[in-house]
Amino acid sequence: MYESILEELGLSVNESKTYESLLSLGSASIERIALKSKVHRRNIYDVLAKLLEKGLISETFVQNRKEYRAIAPSRLLDIIGEKERKIKWILPELEKKFSSFEEDEAAYLYRGINGFKQYLQDILDTNETVYFIGAKAFWLDPRLKHFLVKFDQERKRKGIEFKHIFDYEVRTQKPEILKFIGKSYKFLPKEYSSPTAVDIFGDRVVTFVGVGIGQLPNEPVQFVMKSRRLAEGYRKFFEFMWDKLGA
Repeated sequence: MYESILEELGLSVNESKTYESLLSLGSASIERIALKSKVHRRNIYDVLAKLLEKGLISETFVQNRKEYRAIAPSRLLDIIGEKERKIKWILPELEKKFSSFEEDEAAYLYRGINGFKQYLQDILDTNETVYFIGAKAFWLDPRLKHFLVKFDQERKRKGIEFKHIFDYEVRTQKPEILKFIGKSYKFLPKEYSSPTAVDIFGDRVVTFVGVGIGQLPNEPVQFVMKSRRLAEGYRKFFEFMWDKLGA
């Protein structure tokens, strides 16, 4: 009846069944306890030993055989109190470690097609929404053809969402990318197209230079900045642009 609550207090399923059965049995033999609790006989010995260790039952000898009796349920409050005291004892040290934590920040480069594939893998590993500024459909570069299929399958499996702000030219030159990425995209006005792009996901801001519509340079380079605070700032820039572009 109260098994789920007892489990929340740290008792196993079998411990909960056994303790609650003993509350209504009084002093009982192993056979009666197993029958009442419906805990298999081969498991009941271990369960009783753990309940004894927790101070929830007592053991006595009646006519040369062991019997067990539940300790008053108020003992459950004692168990909670013991846990609380233990937490309070270690809490200062935990707080100290937390307050001394410094965000892991770094800056590095990815080079070549393999480096670009690593950037795509980072998107999967981070597993957060990706925001694209100045997107150019360069994922359609022929050198990524086979890798991109697997990437997209995994991206959809994880439920990673995309929000694209494309360069104006993508609309007419590479419209197939729109079907690939799905909904949530807008276009920059033509006068704001450039050979650069910025992607933001998780704690990463990735910048691309020298990229064209639907293709990467011969030796692509990605500048990666890893900083949650920086990424949050860039997401704000994205949101401003997204809102200003309208539908």
